[in-house]
Amino acid sequence: MLPDIGPLEHFHFLRPGWALLLVPWMAMVVMQGRRQARRDMFGGIISPHLLEHLRLDRFQARWLNPRRFSQVFMVFTLILLMGPSWRQQPSPLARDEAALVVLLDVSASMRQRDVQPSRLQRARQKITDLLALRPDKKASLIVFSGSAHTVLTLTADQEILQQYLAAITPQIMPRGGKFPEYALPLVDEVLRESAAPATVVLFTDGLGGDSSAAFSEYFSNRPHQLLVVGVGTEGQADGLVPLERNSLERLAKDNDGSFFEITVNDSDVRRISRRIDSHYVVVKDSALPWLDSGYPLVFPAMALFLMWFRKGWTLTWGWLLLPLVLSGSPTPAQAADSEGNDPRLLATAGQWFTDLWLTGDQQGRLLMQLGRYREAAGRFEDPMWQGMAWYYAEEFMLAAEYFSRRDSDDALFNEANARAHARDYLRAVHRYDRLLARTPDYPGAAKNRARVQELIDEINRLSESQQQEAGVSSEEKELGGDDAIPAEGADELSWEKAEITQLSAEDILQDPTTRDMWLRGVQQDPSQFLAIKFSMQLQRSESSPGGQP
Repeated sequence: MLPDIGPLEHFHFLRPGWALLLVPWMAMVVMQGRRQARRDMFGGIISPHLLEHLRLDRFQARWLNPRRFSQVFMVFTLILLMGPSWRQQPSPLARDEAALVVLLDVSASMRQRDVQPSRLQRARQKITDLLALRPDKKASLIVFSGSAHTVLTLTADQEILQQYLAAITPQIMPRGGKFPEYALPLVDEVLRESAAPATVVLFTDGLGGDSSAAFSEYFSNRPHQLLVVGVGTEGQADGLVPLERNSLERLAKDNDGSFFEITVNDSDVRRISRRIDSHYVVVKDSALPWLDSGYPLVFPAMALFLMWFRKGWTLTWGWLLLPLVLSGSPTPAQAADSEGNDPRLLATAGQWFTDLWLTGDQQGRLLMQLGRYREAAGRFEDPMWQGMAWYYAEEFMLAAEYFSRRDSDDALFNEANARAHARDYLRAVHRYDRLLARTPDYPGAAKNRARVQELIDEINRLSESQQQEAGVSSEEKELGGDDAIPAEGADELSWEKAEITQLSAEDILQDPTTRDMWLRGVQQDPSQFLAIKFSMQLQRSESSPGGQP
């Protein structure tokens, strides 16, 4: 079976007449060869080690010599002049079939307001701006936290996309956590009908414990492009989950993608829009001009031509290392050398030097041993260790946030303990219940749950009227010690415990009253519809083999 060469099946030269230059060039090569053979007549008379020093062109015997470089230069120049081409100019009637899939983080940390008005709202604004730059092109929206759900499959209707995007809030998600890898199977479902490579744009402030490995495995087997947009700041403020910039940059780099920071203007979305791949269906019209694709060969040809900047063959290879030296030296270290007394620059240079020898997790372990827990949390890359550092720093709600980014029994147990210390008793009991449902004999889980339940019962006995403040959702109180829920009056799993009446499409359409009520509810506020839909999807996936945990 012949390999699929794709666009190269149309490869041809726009100016093949320049190939006639091969005739004089080959003649020159033959003449040089004969001239060299005549000079070798002294080989049988003079000793070879003496003859090498008597010849003025002794470097001709080496592999790297002017003649070899001239041959390579001639090849580049000849191909450039002949005008290689394999694609036509895009027709104005062509369609861009490349899809855009947006993955939006809706976890609790996206509620933080270090980026005004909040991380989630800023991400939604940027998505709106990005869609506006791509009118009439297909896009899809997938949201994730502790589970992932498709909001809309591929559609070119931006109005409905904007309507559903405005309804995305953390309250509609049936489970807390941060697992962007759960959205990857949904990307395959969305792109099932699309044969063109797609661009996946991830809006998030951090990753789960297994996200990097899952993304690497996914994109290594698919032609899609990954763009990562970091939402938030890297500040270490109290009660603030910082933007995991290093992890997100590494995720993009490992998958041949790009990382972007959000800006106050629209320059970021314009850069993202330029990086989104296009896949045009070219109209088969022989009248369309072909593109000359030989221009990039100008640069290697110029580089080869520079070898003759002096008479003879004088070439110092050391200058080739200059770009590596400049790219390897950190800017802060150079600034520290020039400024001399800026402690911030010196600290940055020291951090760069430390990164050469120790990984982030190794640096975090050392800082943990020294009792510098907050600094350790900023260095750790593994969410479990980040959670442990915040736990020892007595920032229990922050610790719970990072523990929730691992989907394991140990992470669930640690999250429950952290919430119990933060007086978030109701959620702690729920985490213990989930753990015991998965692993009934997990050490200490049943005992800790009983203790926390006793505290809840005691609080309820002391204050029967204590309720959660009206109008405030429990998922809005996910971070911070003051936002913990110590006793009854709120339940973050209201969608899971509510009795849901499932109606088929036929039931809705046959009853005019039900149909009108359903359509009005979806059009006015899709958030409730999405919340019920996501909860039902999660329940189905948990009950099916191989579904999301």
